[in-house]
Amino acid sequence: MNSVAILGASGYTGQELRRLLAHHPHVRLAHAMSAREGAEPEPPALPVDQPIERLDLAALEKVDGVFLCTPHGTAARLAQKILPLGPKVVDLSSDLRLKDLALHAKTYGHAPEAPELAQEAVYGLTEHARAAVAAARLVANPGCYPTSVLLPLKPLLRHGLLDPHAVIVADAKSGTSGAGRQPTERTHFGSVHENFLAYGVGNHRHVPEIWQEAGTERIVFVPHLLPVFRGILTTLYLTPAPGSGADAIRACLRESYAPEPFVKVYDRGYPELNRVQFTNECHIAVGTVGPQVVVISAIDNLVKGASGQALQNMNLMLGLPETAGLR
Repeated sequence: MNSVAILGASGYTGQELRRLLAHHPHVRLAHAMSAREGAEPEPPALPVDQPIERLDLAALEKVDGVFLCTPHGTAARLAQKILPLGPKVVDLSSDLRLKDLALHAKTYGHAPEAPELAQEAVYGLTEHARAAVAAARLVANPGCYPTSVLLPLKPLLRHGLLDPHAVIVADAKSGTSGAGRQPTERTHFGSVHENFLAYGVGNHRHVPEIWQEAGTERIVFVPHLLPVFRGILTTLYLTPAPGSGADAIRACLRESYAPEPFVKVYDRGYPELNRVQFTNECHIAVGTVGPQVVVISAIDNLVKGASGQALQNMNLMLGLPETAGLR
């Protein structure tokens, strides 16, 4: 058995990893720790839960992998201390995703904490970085919104099926868990219930990440907050290249993801949140609206958009079956 630790184990992504690891055939959770130095241990919330331990970096010398489920701005500093101890590291925060350091500072309001690690970290969109992830000691796990946009979009850009001059509109809608466990006025039940809104229009922090990995800045991304707990549904409005169209786009996606265990391309119908919740799957469908093509994707933001993808990456890093613990 391989052993792993979770730092930030009481947050939503940490809790989700604990749920997944409880059924993993090849990995045991050795330590569920707080990410805050000096934080007191927390008793288990349920009788079957593992208590949250005080942060103890020395204990990480004995584990094979570490998941950083920590606040933005904290993970990079921890990674600097953990990597010399030997374990593989998957960072679920945004600290190491952007390669352009000036852009990181503009996006997050501070210079990157570990610029050398930002350059080293493999961007872990697993289906498009499998070999690099398997060889890495450090992976920057993608954001949930970027995962929902990039999985359907990257094959189409790579094969030149979209008009290179047309704007790509990414209309994305997420449940409230995407904002994290810390309550805010906006995510309070009274604000979300019977409500629906756009937010971060023109300045959402995931836009530079999407542009970086798509290789283009002609993507207009607008996120919305759904009155549900988990799930993301993204609709891409696309202008096909001359000679392309919905059939070619669907065929490209089918061929690209035919061998993939977690990506399903529909022949008919459209994805819904309740089909992907609690799974590591991304469901994709293609439709037409006049001359435009729409591509719709659905993921669980806490699983494929965070903890499930992180475990998928760690499986590869440890030389384990990619699907272990995720079926």
